[in-house]
Amino acid sequence: MTTETQAAPATDRGERTELVGKVTSAKMEKTIVVEVQRLVQHPKYRRVVRISKKFFAHDEKREARQGDTVRIVSTRPLSRLKRWRLKEVLAPTASAKPAAAAPARK
Repeated sequence: MTTETQAAPATDRGERTELVGKVTSAKMEKTIVVEVQRLVQHPKYRRVVRISKKFFAHDEKREARQGDTVRIVSTRPLSRLKRWRLKEVLAPTASAKPAAAAPARK
């Protein structure tokens, strides 16, 4: 009798966690730093406080730039700090648009 283990389909494994944040650094090779902000109620004062956390994400094609709003998804550990990868760029920054579209002045 031989038993074979097969990889579970993505639907059986459950949903992967997705976060939306802003790229604070894109200076590394295939790695971006994404800052995600969330609102949390303070345990003692009951005031809503904005908390931010930075995540290191893998950007294989180097398509994200500093200031872009991106969606990242959890993945297996890729390095000591990287546990996320870039899923899509939601809103590129204004500086990322090509300057050739502007008409030349005389």
